Amino acid sequence: MEEAIKKEILYDLGQAITILQQRENKDVEELRALSDHGIEDVAVHKNLDLISVTVLIYSLYKIITSIPEKDYQSIIKELQNAKNSLEKKQLGRYNSSIKNLFQLVRKCNAKVKVHLQDVMEAAKIKKSAALFEKGLSIGQAAGLMGLSNWDLQAYAGKTTSMDLHEEKVSAQKRVSTALKIFGVS
Repeated sequence: MEEAIKKEILYDLGQAITILQQRENKDVEELRALSDHGIEDVAVHKNLDLISVTVLIYSLYKIITSIPEKDYQSIIKELQNAKNSLEKKQLGRYNSSIKNLFQLVRKCNAKVKVHLQDVMEAAKIKKSAALFEKGLSIGQAAGLMGLSNWDLQAYAGKTTSMDLHEEKVSAQKRVSTALKIFGVS
């Protein structure tokens, strides 16, 4: 496993453990924010281990309020086991802990496959938005990521990237150049 990926996974697991240590109402929002952070990482790295942890955190965010106390404590314990195993480079134990975590989540709510699709779709949209911010048209950015223009427009409309854009060449100069090209005086 690449060191950068390992670092991101350890961060995500550590944050999840910290959030879940004490059961509070704000846990849902904190897990949502952590999930969003993970989705951005997935958009950048496209690593299967990172995708798994992001889907796990997103799944926890979706079901956290309905998890029975016994399962809640088991989830915290498995998160700690996964983090400790990864820190010690015991990848077999790490993978086993992640598998156990998914089984616990599935036991509480069977929508893990839907959550995977949600995470992957969100990662595509964020990546497309980054391409759009770099200067590609909405159509080009959406097409490169296999999305429709509508998917990206809904997201881009909520960002400030459109407001931050500044034209480098004035409108008057562009019109003048266009008129010269077409021989219009």
